[in-house]
Amino acid sequence: MKSKFLSINAKDIIKGFIVAFLTALLTATYQAIQSNEIQFTWLFWQPVLITSAGAAIAYLLKNWLTNSEDDFVHTEKT
Repeated sequence: MKSKFLSINAKDIIKGFIVAFLTALLTATYQAIQSNEIQFTWLFWQPVLITSAGAAIAYLLKNWLTNSEDDFVHTEKT
């Protein structure tokens, strides 16, 4: 079941963090391959984690502001 306007369920949170982390990881890996600097150190992981956190927050905000009928910034229809 989709979450209602101004609410987030556990499924939203799990999906948000999965999508955010994978997107940031793939982008960082692509950039590392392009620059021939593949070193899986903290310098590699730090921007991945920061970008993941930002993307997850954006995804959760989008879901929080979307009602159960996928209408953005509209309240539930009664």
